[in-house]
Amino acid sequence: MIVAGTKTQTLPAEQPVTTLQLEGVWRVVVLNDPVNLMSYVVMVFRRVFGFDEPTARKHMLEVHEQGRSVVWTGVREKAEAYAQTLQQWHLSAIIERDEAH
Repeated sequence: MIVAGTKTQTLPAEQPVTTLQLEGVWRVVVLNDPVNLMSYVVMVFRRVFGFDEPTARKHMLEVHEQGRSVVWTGVREKAEAYAQTLQQWHLSAIIERDEAH
């Protein structure tokens, strides 16, 4: 029924739900270990993530000095793949939900 003098309301288009909205943001965290050399960890970061030398060294020093470094954030499936790849290189890596997002 149309009533004279009423305005029509335009509703926003329904937005598709993204994978990030469903699963949230996940972090790949590398943990310190007493086994791997610093130069080896830098090399792995460069190969796996494509980091330049300064970025790879920054993350390596974070792992060494603070015991951990967040090296990547994003969707869970990719985080799991990165963690598994790092583990294949014999680094201690875990994933955890990024509660800030």
